[in-house]
Amino acid sequence: MVSAAAAFVILVAAGAALVDVIAVRAGRPAATWRQELAHALATRPVDDVWMLAGAALAAAVGVWLLALALSPGLRRLLPMRSPAAMRAQLDRRSAALLLRDAALRVPGVRNARIRLRRQRILARADVHFRDPGQVKTDLADALDDARDRLALSRPPRIVVRVRRRSTK
Repeated sequence: MVSAAAAFVILVAAGAALVDVIAVRAGRPAATWRQELAHALATRPVDDVWMLAGAALAAAVGVWLLALALSPGLRRLLPMRSPAAMRAQLDRRSAALLLRDAALRVPGVRNARIRLRRQRILARADVHFRDPGQVKTDLADALDDARDRLALSRPPRIVVRVRRRSTK
């Protein structure tokens, strides 16, 4: 939504500038806003507050656009295996909740926290009454099965950490 609004604003500004440039090339005078802008930019010193503020704003917008261009899109969605004609994606929070439910079904797990990234699933569990080594093995197996049921196109690796919690 934001990118569509930004593209629309840029399209309108570029269209207005293009219409004015074509009019000047056709022998008409430049638009008033363009003449005033050119005069203001030509007469102001470089160290003027408004010139520095405009330059800082242009640099900030440039850095923001560069960061958007380099970051992967749809970060909240995980691509799923599907036929070639169809594209399916799964919400990251929903997948984490499904994995958390699978972790809580393991006997001995009192509490589980799941962080789901593109490359890794980090599962942290509090052990209540069983041996932590056995719980870790069972939890890894349960999460592996649950991850396979999610049918992700690039299944992330699973990292399991367990700790014994006191029963106070």
